[in-house]
Amino acid sequence: MTSLSEPAELLASMPFAAGLGIELREATAERTVGALAWSPEACTAGGALHGGALMALADSVGAVCAYLNLPEGAVGTSTVESKTNFLRAVTSGRVHATARPLHLGGTLIVVQTDLRDDRDRLVGQTTQTQIVLRKQAG
Repeated sequence: MTSLSEPAELLASMPFAAGLGIELREATAERTVGALAWSPEACTAGGALHGGALMALADSVGAVCAYLNLPEGAVGTSTVESKTNFLRAVTSGRVHATARPLHLGGTLIVVQTDLRDDRDRLVGQTTQTQIVLRKQAG
């Protein structure tokens, strides 16, 4: 299936996510969990965590979930569509992301990621579609 399996290995393979401060806590094919701490550098006006930071968290954790569900012969995935609903602002603490697969196909993998604050309130939900990448012949 895949060569990377430990959360630290998976995160190290994603320099953008690591640079943002995303932490990967659990990584299985059924459920991938990560977090991002609130910081003033990642905020928009009014001290709210920027939507782009939340989307990067969801995309990164969702991508790991998709990667861990690659079909035989696949080498990776790439996001081809992502939709996020923002439900409340995050002005402190951490955002916790939990990704689960919705569809595991040979061409597309669809993942849903719930974003929750430290009080376990839903702050956003992302559904993303990842295309399955295969090694090019010849």
